[in-house]
Amino acid sequence: MLDTIAAYGTGRRKSSIARTWLSPGDGQFIVNDMPMKEYFARHMLSELAMRPLVATQLDGQVNVKAYVRGGGIAGQADALRHAISNALADMDDTYRGVLGPQGLLTRDPRAKERKKPFCRGARRRKQFSKR
Repeated sequence: MLDTIAAYGTGRRKSSIARTWLSPGDGQFIVNDMPMKEYFARHMLSELAMRPLVATQLDGQVNVKAYVRGGGIAGQADALRHAISNALADMDDTYRGVLGPQGLLTRDPRAKERKKPFCRGARRRKQFSKR
């Protein structure tokens, strides 16, 4: 099932980047040198990051050490989910068949649209003045 060699995965979402190392262990989850429950204060975000481990039934069998940077807290949680999924898929090809149909290996390509010239934002135009 798990080798003694750690698996590495990278994940991205919006402007967040997550780097993750997996190793066999008792289920410790460290994000930026903090416990995951402390780093992701909202319960929904920690569940989102744990989704690949729950799908592959490795919830308490793998230690996760991750570094995330950039973006907001929700984008970082999604980037972490993508990184863990990539690390599991690299570790064992049988996990790819479990994670792929659930959409956990697919990077979400949505990002902020750039601001255009003569616009107040990406699409908002200047206010029209008749006189």
